[in-house]
Amino acid sequence: MAGGVRDNSNTTLSEINVTPLVDVMLVLLIVFMISAPMMNQGIQVDLPKTQAQTLNDAQEPLVLVVKANRQILINEKPIEPGTLQSKLQSIAQSRPNAEVFIQADQGLPYGVIATVMAEVKRAKIQRVGLVTEPGESKLKL
Repeated sequence: MAGGVRDNSNTTLSEINVTPLVDVMLVLLIVFMISAPMMNQGIQVDLPKTQAQTLNDAQEPLVLVVKANRQILINEKPIEPGTLQSKLQSIAQSRPNAEVFIQADQGLPYGVIATVMAEVKRAKIQRVGLVTEPGESKLKL
C-alpha cells in the first residue's frame, strides 16, 4: 500500500441482488395458480330431495310507469288519479325495503316526474331509481 494506492478489495457490496427474490416469487405465483382452482371444488354432499319451493329473499322491484298522458301504472296496473300516495304507503308498510323504479315518457315535463318522486319519498320509500334506455346522449355539454 505504498505510494498512496488504496486497495478496494475489502469493501462490502451495498446493492441487493433481487434475482433470487424474483425467482422465488415466480415459483410461488405458479404454485398458487395451480392450486387455486383446486381449492374452489368444495365437498360433494348428497343433498336430500324435497318438494318445497326455494326461498325468495329478493323482492320484486316496484315499477311506476308514467305515460305521456300522465297516467300512472304500478307494475302494469293502472291506478286512479290521486291515489298514488295511499297505494305507495300501503306497499311501504307491507314491504319495508321496497325498491321503486320510475319509467317516465321522455316528453313529460320535469315537474311531473319530480312530483311522482316526491310522492314516493312521502310514502317512506327510500330506494328510488329512474329507468332509462341505453343510447347516445343528445345533451351537449
